[in-house]
Amino acid sequence: MQTGEDERGLRKIVDMTRLMSIVVLGLHYYYTCYGGFKQWGLTATISDNLLRNIQATGLFDESITAKLIALGFLIISLMGAKGRKSVGLNTKLAAAYISTGLAIYFLSFLTLRAPLEPASRNLCYIAVTTLGFILTLTGGTLLSRVIRQRLNNQDIFNTENETFPQEERLLQNEYSINLPAQYYLKGKLRKSWINIINPFRSLLVLGSPGSGKSYFVIQHVIKQHIEKGFAMLIYDFKFDDLSRIAYNAWLKYKHRYKKEPAIYFIDFEKLSHRCNPLEPKTMVDITDAAESARTILMGLNRQWIQRQGDFFVESPINFLTAIIWYLRKYQDGEFCTLPHVIELMQVDYDRLFTILQLEEEIRALMGPFFSAYENNVMEQLEGQIAAAKISMARLVSPQLYYVMSGSDFSLDINNPEEPKIVCLGNNPQKQQVYGAVLSLYVSRLIKTVNKKGKLKCSLVFDEFPTIYLNNMDSLIATARSNKVATTLGIQDLSQLKKDYGKEQADVIMNITGNVISGQVTGETAKQFSERFGKIMQDRTSLSINRTDTSISQSKQLDSAIPASKIANLSSGEFVGMVADDPDQRIELKTFHNAIQNDHHALQQEERGYKSIPVIRQVTPSVIRINYEQIKNDVEDIVNSQLELILHDPQLTYLLIKKKVNYGQ
Repeated sequence: MQTGEDERGLRKIVDMTRLMSIVVLGLHYYYTCYGGFKQWGLTATISDNLLRNIQATGLFDESITAKLIALGFLIISLMGAKGRKSVGLNTKLAAAYISTGLAIYFLSFLTLRAPLEPASRNLCYIAVTTLGFILTLTGGTLLSRVIRQRLNNQDIFNTENETFPQEERLLQNEYSINLPAQYYLKGKLRKSWINIINPFRSLLVLGSPGSGKSYFVIQHVIKQHIEKGFAMLIYDFKFDDLSRIAYNAWLKYKHRYKKEPAIYFIDFEKLSHRCNPLEPKTMVDITDAAESARTILMGLNRQWIQRQGDFFVESPINFLTAIIWYLRKYQDGEFCTLPHVIELMQVDYDRLFTILQLEEEIRALMGPFFSAYENNVMEQLEGQIAAAKISMARLVSPQLYYVMSGSDFSLDINNPEEPKIVCLGNNPQKQQVYGAVLSLYVSRLIKTVNKKGKLKCSLVFDEFPTIYLNNMDSLIATARSNKVATTLGIQDLSQLKKDYGKEQADVIMNITGNVISGQVTGETAKQFSERFGKIMQDRTSLSINRTDTSISQSKQLDSAIPASKIANLSSGEFVGMVADDPDQRIELKTFHNAIQNDHHALQQEERGYKSIPVIRQVTPSVIRINYEQIKNDVEDIVNSQLELILHDPQLTYLLIKKKVNYGQ
């Protein structure tokens, strides 16, 4: 134990040893420079007798012997020295003092050969040797004040401590997505794999613009799933970036499917394939119409997502539901298309409300509208209906009408007998209008594919928040058993909260099994840091007091990937966590690595890509004729239904005789 008495005893020994060093050096001076001392009057009989006795020991036989003994005592005294530690001192400074001092100390004999008077030579020798002795003593004292064990100032960002082992095995199965990567572990670069062995538990890909979501992750999801025989839906926000990849992957791997799939493209700019999202065969009951109405109105009015349940939000949805279901029931859905729905909504209230009453299933939905109209409460009625009419009027476009009024294919993409790959193209400059329509396509498609006994299916959504899917969390939760894999690409959790609401965004975030994140900041980075957990890290603390340093080393749990590190990821660098299966366990689920793309090979591959072929040549006149035909269809429907009511006495009670002369 180190007590006060021990320290005092040690100090006395050090002082005594240093004094002995000085005494030996003084005797050396007295013997070597005796002539000088005599001339200066510093000799005495007693000292001469003492010197003769010491000389008999052989101490002064060689002049260097006494100097070595004196230096030895000095070194022993310095070993026990404890100077006040200083962070600013280093061994280089102490070594400079010591080396200079020793050189002067041992080379001082040259002064004895200087062409000077004997007394002057002796004085120079004593002065120079003493200077060397003092410099050596100073250097040794400085050395005792140097902090020998320092904190690791090289790793200022704690990078080494925050590395951890990652999965280095390649784990594959018939559904997996495998991305090669490399990571650092204790200063060494190692190869690893991101093994998404169960994509049916959903994959969430995040990252700010430019972080590499599409280039490093999403394009590989598309290629690998087409290679493994998946039916696919690809929402291509910047058409045709992903669609072109899918088309060329289809050309390369379509022969691997049990039944060769067809590939279709929905694009409102180039007018490729046509598809009716309100296909009558998929509209089994009125709840399908209600879901479609909610999807498209929420897509057109994102602020309504936060206000679901309000009277003036639910009323437009009910009104649109009634219109859709009426056309579904009329002549077995021959005119059940979104363009016909939009045009039927524009019919004046007298005629519209009259024919809608023919369908019993929608009378309950339309009851409040009928009542408000008959009681002349027009302000309330306009408040209920105008929001739907104004919103849907934004979709009035000959190009949109043309694409949505035909049917080149059905949306059952995972039908084993008719597998399909469908690419939905958006345009960032028109994303709000196109996004709402594409939301309807996706909503109807999901309803169709999420069934048992179908082909394995992959749904890929680039920039997912630009479309609206009601109950997306239910799809992720239930589609796993039906072999439906979902990949969602978003920029940040805040973006998802803005477009879907906090509750829905949190649910999607928390139930997703596989997460790959590039650079994100703020709350998203913090949430991911907590999700990835903590690892055991080394900690060293340094305490400096007057005489000593205290170094404490410990281990403690700290964040494996801090939020600040996630916010500073480079392009191509990702963090994340994967999910496993009972029969294919992954112990090291968390990763922080750089995905390795073979850039040269990818560039070569892209240069060999074929362009998406022109599906059909459509002239403006054909589009205009189709547009006029839809308007005429709606007018014919209204007139024929009114004619039926007018000529059937049992139905005349349905007439709303307020402003229109039905006999005209």
